Amino acid sequence: MGIAEGNAMTGAGDDAADGLSFGPFSLSVSQRLLAKDGVPIELGARAMDLLIALASAPNKLISKQDLIAWVWPDVIVEEGSLRFHMTGLRKALGDGLDGARYITTIAGRGYCFVAPISRSSPSREAAADADFRHAILPGRLDRMVGREEDILRLSDKLMVSRMVSIVGVGGVGKTTVATAVAHHLAPTFNGAVLFADFGMLSDPGLVAAGIASMLGLSVGSDDVRPSLLDYLRNKKILLILDTCEHLIDAIADLASSIIEAAPQVYLLATSREALRIEAESVYRLDTLAFAPDDPEISTEAVLSFPATQLFMERAAASGATFDPTESEVRIVASICRKLDGMALALELAARRVETYGLLQTATLLDQHLTLSWTGSRTAPPRQRTLQATLDWSFGLLTEPERIVLRRLAVFVGDFTLDAVLDVLATPSLDQPAIFDAIDTLVAKSLLTTRPLGAMMRYRLLDTTRAYALQCQTDEDRAGLATRHAMYYRRWLEQFGPDWPTLSTGPERLPYFVSMNNVRAALEWCFGENGDVGVGIRLAAAAVPVFQVMSLFPECQRWSERALLALDDGSRGSVEEMHLQAGFGISRMYLQGGRDMSQVALGRGLQIAEERGNALDQLRILGPLNMFNLRTGDFNAALHYARRCSAIAATMEDSATVELGHFFLGNSLHFTGDLDNARIELEAAARSEPRPQRTPASYVGFEGRHLAGGILARNLWLQGYPSQADIRARQAIRDAAELDHSLTLCIALLGGIAVFLWRDDLRSAEEHIEWLISRAGLHFLSPYVSVARGFEGEVAIRRGDVKLGIGTLRRCVEKLHAANYEVFTTMLEISIVKGLAVIGDVEEGMSRVNRTIELVEKNGDLCYMPELLRIRGNLLLSMRPASADDAQTCFMRSLEHSRKMGARSWELRTATDLAKLWIGDGRARDARALLQPVFERFDEGLDTADVRAAELLLTTLK
Repeated sequence: MGIAEGNAMTGAGDDAADGLSFGPFSLSVSQRLLAKDGVPIELGARAMDLLIALASAPNKLISKQDLIAWVWPDVIVEEGSLRFHMTGLRKALGDGLDGARYITTIAGRGYCFVAPISRSSPSREAAADADFRHAILPGRLDRMVGREEDILRLSDKLMVSRMVSIVGVGGVGKTTVATAVAHHLAPTFNGAVLFADFGMLSDPGLVAAGIASMLGLSVGSDDVRPSLLDYLRNKKILLILDTCEHLIDAIADLASSIIEAAPQVYLLATSREALRIEAESVYRLDTLAFAPDDPEISTEAVLSFPATQLFMERAAASGATFDPTESEVRIVASICRKLDGMALALELAARRVETYGLLQTATLLDQHLTLSWTGSRTAPPRQRTLQATLDWSFGLLTEPERIVLRRLAVFVGDFTLDAVLDVLATPSLDQPAIFDAIDTLVAKSLLTTRPLGAMMRYRLLDTTRAYALQCQTDEDRAGLATRHAMYYRRWLEQFGPDWPTLSTGPERLPYFVSMNNVRAALEWCFGENGDVGVGIRLAAAAVPVFQVMSLFPECQRWSERALLALDDGSRGSVEEMHLQAGFGISRMYLQGGRDMSQVALGRGLQIAEERGNALDQLRILGPLNMFNLRTGDFNAALHYARRCSAIAATMEDSATVELGHFFLGNSLHFTGDLDNARIELEAAARSEPRPQRTPASYVGFEGRHLAGGILARNLWLQGYPSQADIRARQAIRDAAELDHSLTLCIALLGGIAVFLWRDDLRSAEEHIEWLISRAGLHFLSPYVSVARGFEGEVAIRRGDVKLGIGTLRRCVEKLHAANYEVFTTMLEISIVKGLAVIGDVEEGMSRVNRTIELVEKNGDLCYMPELLRIRGNLLLSMRPASADDAQTCFMRSLEHSRKMGARSWELRTATDLAKLWIGDGRARDARALLQPVFERFDEGLDTADVRAAELLLTTLK
């Protein structure tokens, strides 16, 4: 309702609307006078306008725009003015003090006056009292957390449809919300509100009699329904029917009759299942929103979630000294997640903080969800503990429904109907019975549903699952865990290869959530009384998927666990091949380990070759290529890349061919064959997206997603700085959209190198921070070390040379310790440049000579021209300078650059050599050297290297 409409209905000329009373306040609209307990209160004109606007349309949301238009009709003002005067109004009313509550804010939408209001019309009040003398309504809470939107929506829904059922799981807060709605709407019904609690009633024949007795009607007859309906026929009353689930049929029948016979009676019911009558409108009340398990979410954001707020308020109200630190707020968030945001469970847990402390309370919940913790003595018996709440629901089920509920506890998190039918069905419990039970459990709010992807997903709240596990019998447990593990092994084998083809988070979510059940099954298989044989097969199916999902700690854990459990009959099997590959790859990414990773990958390749399957070999050869790149043996990496390319070329699958192009192009780039590297990388990068899985899916990525970052480096080295920048940014964007952490980290590594080479420090810094965050989140510690090394180079260029050198040294030491050598040459170059700046020529010369020797030995020749150039400059800075030796280094650098086609290295060296010749009086030779190199650059004219060359040439004119 807008302002104009609200005030038209309660205009100042209407005596009934002129005097408004709420709490200790009285408001005269015509006199613009506010008094508290008869004492006038000074209120500014704008604040008075706001109060009149809100109080004249109680229980209605009024938008910020409507309020601004009403209070400032002829002036354009900012929203800040509204907030300023609203703050003053609330302060004058004492809103929020000692439980007083008058105006609520609906975030992003507007404001609503929520206090009960009385109109100053004696005749009307007297008539209302005479007409309805039996109003019964529990007191509302001083403050409700996270339910303001629900109360407004329910109020609107009820006034439109007349019959609304609030449906939700036990303990979610249905009664509390219904009570708040009743208070919210009480003025609309002039106080004619009746609250009927059916929780203590067990005889369906007494439903109508119970309401009649509350209304003061005679209940002497066997059937009081006719007299009850006759009484209600011309009354405007709000009836709250609380806790209907155990008397659902009788209450549904009576409610239907009331709706038909009494057109001014409004019904609000609370139940764990809908009444299922024609007039009913169902409102499903969800648990309170809680913070996600995201380490990057801020403390302020965690505190903004209703579940967090409720827990902290109830803990403080129970006597706990509660001023949590940032780490303690994270603990509260984990408790809220554990309890699924269920209001009753949060309140019960919060009461324990004063006794046990926050950390111990969380530990107790993790060890065993305490169903027996007690709550308020004034709560109904069924809500004093979680155990009682769930006992109440469990007692309303048939025996087949109880069996299904107990067996559903084998699932963790979300699960599908297919999984339920496969895992739960036994000769004594067939699929039709399971179908019926699932329908009932959903209807009774014991099983939650949500559509995810193309299928409906089901889930037991943790509290319900803990209860069901407690109720499981030996018959329930027999074979249940084994069937659960075997189902998810088949699921992994069927759907695991789909993961790399899913390009967005929403597409991956259904697969991601199902992995919780895989984890639970693995824990059981390798735990006490588990089935190790099933576990080995499950782990073999799971580790490639963990690898694809960049979940390397889990990939390593379960592959190692399964490998240790192998017996003689399992050795040499396809399961061992997958486990060896998973262990080798995950250890390589996490620890950079040389020996153990190499042994595992070598064993995996041996099995693949013995099996004679080309795809199996490709699955191992690709990681062996990457392993040797990481450990610094670029010649061996090129050998495996050529084998990869040759095998991929024999296959008809385009994704497999694409992988062959990537592996070969990547290795050719680092070994300095830039022209052929570009051909291979562009062939990988230009491929089209494929919506379906491919034989190469289990390799863990697609070549086109990885090629972009390396291709950007290649383009810069070849003398295309602008194209390199564009390609780097595109590769990073594509990888971010793909949401595959390993792919994104590799794209960031390539992109940051380009930004640093271009001297674009701002872009480098932004992306370094991103790389540290993403790599750290997925335990990719070598990538974090490289990123920190890049930070050191930026520090040197910013002028903090000693800090930068120290940072770089520490990072290189960590990378050597982890056998991660693919970027150490680049970082060593940065260290030597820093040493040159501070004049430590001796250490700089020692480092550059050692690095040149390693490059010649290991094969990462793409850096050789730059190393020789730097060595030449160090020779020039020595005392006495060795100009001849420096010139020899420059000439060798130019030779390598031209052989490789590395025009960017060539430009740098030509510029330095030209400077040397100018100093020797050879300006003509300098110009003849530098001019043709410079002229080949028709892009990137704003980059530091090109500008330096251009400036030097200008001095030679």
